[in-house]
Amino acid sequence: MLRTRLLWFTLGFSVTGASVGHLVWRDLYAERFAISSEIKEKFGALEGRVSGLESTGHENPSPAQVISISVNR
Repeated sequence: MLRTRLLWFTLGFSVTGASVGHLVWRDLYAERFAISSEIKEKFGALEGRVSGLESTGHENPSPAQVISISVNR
């Protein structure tokens, strides 16, 4: 009788521990996936902005633009 109770307690404790471990592992994995997805999205947006700046070309500003930029600072 005591062995049977000990067996069931051990079995229940193991199953509960495994299910809690699974939930924690799944939560950590989801967090890792969310962070990596967010980083990829932000780098994609940054790359788009940089390529947009590069595609405008290297134009020399007019003297009026240079004066207005230096006055605003």
